[in-house]
Amino acid sequence: MIPPLSEALAERGFDILTPVQLAVAADDVVTEDLLVSAQTGSGKTVGFGLAIAPTLLGDAHKFGPAALPLALVVAPTRELAFQVMRELTWLYARTGAVVTSCVGGMDIRTERRTLERGVHIVVGTPGRLRDHIERGALDLSEIQAIVLDEADEMLDLGFREDLEFMLGQAPVERRTLMFSATVSPMIAKLAKQYQRDAKRISTLGGSDQHADISYQALRVSASDSEHAIFNLLRFHEDQSAIVFANTRAAVSHLTARLANRGLSTVSLSGELSQTERTHALQAMRDGRARVCVATDVAARGIDLPNLNLVIHADLPTNTESLLHRSGRTGRAGRKGISALIVPPKAVGKAERLLKWAKISAEWTVAPSVEDVLRKDEERLLSDPVWSEPVTDEQAAFAEKLLGLHAPDVIAAAYLRLYQSRHAAPEELRAPDSKPAAREHREFGPSRWFSLSVGRDDRAEARWLLPLLCRAGNLEKAAIGAIRVQNNETLVEIAESSAAGFLAALGPDGVLEDGVTARAASGPPSGQHSGDRPREGARDGARKPRETRDRGFDAKPKPREAGLARSDRATSPRPEGKPRAKPAYDAAPAAPRAKPAYDPDAAPRAKPAYDAAPQGERKPRHKGKPAAGAEGRSAGFKSHDAKPAPRSKPKPERADPSSKPAGKTWQKPAAKPKARPAPADARDSSKRFVPPGMAKADARKPRKPGAGPRPGGRDAPRRGK
Repeated sequence: MIPPLSEALAERGFDILTPVQLAVAADDVVTEDLLVSAQTGSGKTVGFGLAIAPTLLGDAHKFGPAALPLALVVAPTRELAFQVMRELTWLYARTGAVVTSCVGGMDIRTERRTLERGVHIVVGTPGRLRDHIERGALDLSEIQAIVLDEADEMLDLGFREDLEFMLGQAPVERRTLMFSATVSPMIAKLAKQYQRDAKRISTLGGSDQHADISYQALRVSASDSEHAIFNLLRFHEDQSAIVFANTRAAVSHLTARLANRGLSTVSLSGELSQTERTHALQAMRDGRARVCVATDVAARGIDLPNLNLVIHADLPTNTESLLHRSGRTGRAGRKGISALIVPPKAVGKAERLLKWAKISAEWTVAPSVEDVLRKDEERLLSDPVWSEPVTDEQAAFAEKLLGLHAPDVIAAAYLRLYQSRHAAPEELRAPDSKPAAREHREFGPSRWFSLSVGRDDRAEARWLLPLLCRAGNLEKAAIGAIRVQNNETLVEIAESSAAGFLAALGPDGVLEDGVTARAASGPPSGQHSGDRPREGARDGARKPRETRDRGFDAKPKPREAGLARSDRATSPRPEGKPRAKPAYDAAPAAPRAKPAYDPDAAPRAKPAYDAAPQGERKPRHKGKPAAGAEGRSAGFKSHDAKPAPRSKPKPERADPSSKPAGKTWQKPAAKPKARPAPADARDSSKRFVPPGMAKADARKPRKPGAGPRPGGRDAPRRGK
């Protein structure tokens, strides 16, 4: 190992390296690409810092002047990137290395200026690093080693394209080290594509999963989850803790609730800015905050000193999330507790998570009030302040106190002062207990008053109650039942408040807006709270459900055979009599008889189109002259007029109004609104033309036996 790095480890108290650190720093893998699997909290950051040191320094003990970066470390989250930067900074402090970070949410101009001045090691997130590369601020031409920390998490977050872009921009002769909790097929494919005969190192099978973490599954009632979290934090008062929730809204809610109970709490979620997230973590490291409420954004890579308690307020969605959340404690040989809050509906899910993660948890309950108070007494009696030497000023003040008060009074006062600095624990119900039913209490001695408004005046209890409290100077607890009748409203008022109610109303008994009150003889008879008569029953009695005089039985009857729905709906029946039940065994009605064929009967005469009309024909349009037997009136061309000589005589056109009913189309009925008569009868622009037929075709006569005129079945054609 390079001496400057061994000296830095000795200053930090690293007397013995962890298995993963020993494996990656071995002499036989100094020049190899590595694919490492190790559980969280095993010292991977220091491990890959030791692994890339021989590649970056060679035989030297210090770096030369900073220029283009020599090493690139990629992390999935901002917090993990800052964590890695801090670890590498103290590890390479004696070598003169310049370590910088490039993460989203920070000022990109400051990062660009830092890169221009020269660095040795760059730590960043995939998106921001690719942005610098595309802008030309980050040059990877001199890169000798690339480290992908939490590679599986970066692939899960959708950074595969960014990783491939950066690996493609780096030199081919570089070393590539991948650190991942699990080696999925995607990780194996990425390693095969961008690593050269990578050596596989795994430290997962050597020991139990999180051997330094004690898992507890706390069964709580459905409504006591937050109370159980608070009691658990009070029970471990002297330790730092992190509470995990699944959503940002839950993080905000829990942060507010715990802060209101006097706990120094910070929050950490994706909706916070990078500055706020950095300050929250720094407050936990400095001891200014004791509880951190966070989403899974803090589940990987974050190392908080003296963090001994992890609480899962919401159960994680999978086993990997459970292991990474719990891995925030029990790091580097320290002991820790991971507690799962399990309401009744989540017992099965918790059992499956623990089984799939191969974790043995202790099923227990949350600390009770007695447990928390007993723990407070133990902490008070074992406080190191009792063994500290007493100064002269303290001794003088103690004598003054003993002269004024007895020793037991002083001790009790000190105990009260100690307890006042801590919020009282919460009383918890049994885990399987159900919410207690609401106890019904009698209103007690009361008097009834009648108000001059009722249901006919749209009176409702929701606006009568504040009216009584306001105008009658009553408390809400002094008002009992409110019975809204048709013409009045009966109100029950406590006997002790009745006299004050009458005094507030005055002799006229006016409340507001003409609403008056008077003493009633007693409660309404035969009506319970909430009963209201049906519409139309003004006498207050509820009418039985009627069947609209149809005479229907309770069960629906089958349909009548041979009768269509429309026929049944319109068939007449006597008023008020029930419908007769059909006889299903009766023979069906005989079909309508077809008239017998008579060969001697004369055929039906077809109307003659050139026959003279009988009698006067009514005009089809208002204002249009009627045509008589002698012809039409002036302004219309007579059909008797002789046509001009032609080579072929043109058949006469029949009157449209005399067309037979057997034609396939008929002229639509005239609209009620009168239409003005055309200026000339020869103007055919107003005549009806079926769709798809040109006007010229409509004026042509039809040959006998010809098919229907075009139109209706064909697509409409645009006329000239």
